[in-house]
Amino acid sequence: MRKGFTRRPQADAPAAHGKNYITPSGLERLKHERHFLLTKERPAVVAVVAWAAGNGDRSENADYQYGKRRLRQIDGRIRFLTKRIEAAEVVDPEAPRTGLRMSKAFFGATVHYVNATGEERVVSIVGTDEVDLERNHISWVSPLGRALMKTAAGDEIVLHAPRGTEQLTVLEVRYERIPVEPFREPLGSESGVSIKRVDR
Repeated sequence: MRKGFTRRPQADAPAAHGKNYITPSGLERLKHERHFLLTKERPAVVAVVAWAAGNGDRSENADYQYGKRRLRQIDGRIRFLTKRIEAAEVVDPEAPRTGLRMSKAFFGATVHYVNATGEERVVSIVGTDEVDLERNHISWVSPLGRALMKTAAGDEIVLHAPRGTEQLTVLEVRYERIPVEPFREPLGSESGVSIKRVDR
């Protein structure tokens, strides 16, 4: 067992790194969401608010109150996405690798491991904005992600997770494309209903 993986990860490790590692497709998803908010959702909500403002008393105008609250949420999300995009450090899992970077797990690796009970699992190590547990995409700063970092096939590690301690054996480390769910315009978004509200 490698002793380097028996220590408990520090709780503040993500903040200490200050980097927003992300895959190319993950970055595209953030950009698409921001573009949607800036070009469709926000203008639609602004139109609803302008229409509602012309309907009299704003203090009892539900459309106006909701619209202003939604506008604050959208602006907050746009600011968040902008900061994440500006801080992004793109790492392509499919980029050519040499030396230890070919056989050891780093950001963008897909790792096949088994636990002490014989249960096997395959996970891909991605950025915090790309976590998708249904696809087995885990954050590089999660307890499991940090435990798997720098491991190679045959390594045994001890995972310290909130649910307890677990011993894992790495079976394979590989690098391949990690498909990230693309951004899709949400159903019932303001951009789809704003014209009806404005015209009524």
